Amino acid sequence: MSHLQTLKLEHLPDDFAVHIALYENVKNAAFLQQQLLQGNTAFEYAFIDASVIVSSTHLLAAIFRAANDKVNDRLKSKNVHSEMVFCLSMNNNIAESFRRFGVSPATTSLYAIKLSTTPSVTATTVQQHLSDSIEGQSVLFSDVEIAKFTDIGKVRKAYKLSDTRKKTGGGSGKGLENPYSCSGEAERSGLEGMVLGLMALRGAT
Repeated sequence: MSHLQTLKLEHLPDDFAVHIALYENVKNAAFLQQQLLQGNTAFEYAFIDASVIVSSTHLLAAIFRAANDKVNDRLKSKNVHSEMVFCLSMNNNIAESFRRFGVSPATTSLYAIKLSTTPSVTATTVQQHLSDSIEGQSVLFSDVEIAKFTDIGKVRKAYKLSDTRKKTGGGSGKGLENPYSCSGEAERSGLEGMVLGLMALRGAT
């Protein structure tokens, strides 16, 4: 069963549609990365490692910015899909953005994103191509599912954010989390805000 979702983002042309699919237990990430490296136009997607995405807002912010830059002829990478990966970054190093956020051979959970700018690209054609190309299980694109794949440590590392949570338990180094530290939904919400702020700051420079 496919859970591909098609979204229309405000303030973009009416014919722009964003197709998003989330996959788990991906077995052929190395193949997908290779298609991108080879410039295979049939695989012109944004393939993003799900472990470094905090929320739907985090992902959609990058998608919107990339699409808006395409509309205004401001792309800094080779196409709007590579720009989506780049827009997740906190700096202007395109290669680093792909290392931190793009698909790699180690990827096991994955977002596949396609921006439709021509009538030939539809939800049906995207869904069929992804079903034929990705060896993995499609899951619903929702914040509940997204949270299952987020690696908070990797997100903090990608955005160079220190972990302010405190540990207690003496000198063993295996203490328990401080019960007053930020955790769960509160931590995720705070982290989302910091990440979006860093993405926005890059856009202002």
